[in-house]
Amino acid sequence: MNKRTRRSFLTTCSAAALGASFPARFYPQTSDKSGTRRPISGSGPHTYEFIHDWLVPPEGLVWGDTHGLCQDEQGNIYVGHTVNKSSMRGEAVVVFDEKGKFIRAFGEGFRGGAHGLKLRREGREEFLYHCDINRCRVVKTMLTGEEIWVHGYPREDSSYGERPIDFVPTNVAFAPNGDFFVGDGYGSSHILRYSLDGKFLGEVGKPGQGDGEFQTPHGLWVDPREKKPLLTVADRGNRRIQTFTLDGAHLKTIKDEKHMRMPCNFHTQGEWMVCPDLDSQVCILDREHKVVVQLGDGKAENGDVGSRRNQSRPQFTPGKFITPHDAIFLNNGDILVAEWLPIGRLTLLRRI
Repeated sequence: MNKRTRRSFLTTCSAAALGASFPARFYPQTSDKSGTRRPISGSGPHTYEFIHDWLVPPEGLVWGDTHGLCQDEQGNIYVGHTVNKSSMRGEAVVVFDEKGKFIRAFGEGFRGGAHGLKLRREGREEFLYHCDINRCRVVKTMLTGEEIWVHGYPREDSSYGERPIDFVPTNVAFAPNGDFFVGDGYGSSHILRYSLDGKFLGEVGKPGQGDGEFQTPHGLWVDPREKKPLLTVADRGNRRIQTFTLDGAHLKTIKDEKHMRMPCNFHTQGEWMVCPDLDSQVCILDREHKVVVQLGDGKAENGDVGSRRNQSRPQFTPGKFITPHDAIFLNNGDILVAEWLPIGRLTLLRRI
């Protein structure tokens, strides 16, 4: 997150614990190698065992803020992080196999700026799309890191071309026809639409607080669960979700601060959507974008989340989240969660 966003987060996060209609339930579980029982959260088909620090960086590389996640068709998992200041190595994208074994790392140029990380198949190949909040640009690369193209300040958009305004892209989303959307989440809160070949096609919505307006459109996802895919926006600064047609027409505004406080991003698998919430929880949503379960809600334990993210690992409460920033369903149905913490944390939610 950039400095301005962090300040905003610290001021808007409430220290009061909020109740939940879907409280986490914890059960006894067999011990792990350390002899301690792993916590379990959720209910019914959405019950998960917590395996904190499931992914560990290679020797010499220290996690910074763990921001972005994706998994390719071969099962390999990609983690985008800012790289800790103490790190001897500088690769900002780290790749693991589906069992969590380190494969490779690349992307020294993204050090300090690795944020949104998405993957898309185009023809016979898969490509990564990186949002770099340090150099303020979107970068398309091969899965091994070779750059295909770079798109910086969007002067082709009159909102940016007429006068200089901030542009700090946070995430992208892909339409079935090849178009893609860019959320200027940490800049000026616009959402831009491009064709596959990079031609600017227009904007979706505008900055503000009304329907069809955004304040920190942090995460984007094209939701394929309906007959007509919808653009779903994590309008984090306004503490809500909004949906649009792929042509940009506003459809629905979903606000439920009791169950969903600061939505960050989305990922779908089957009929379910996972939504990491920066305010200490991970939610699973149904087709109507209603929360069916809250996982690892750590608000009561963490209080002022922003001030607690600088704790050391031994101070973290097992089975509770602090600042979930991205979450994806893995190919096997488990969930992987990345947290906005200066020492990073990757938690596997193993489905029970």
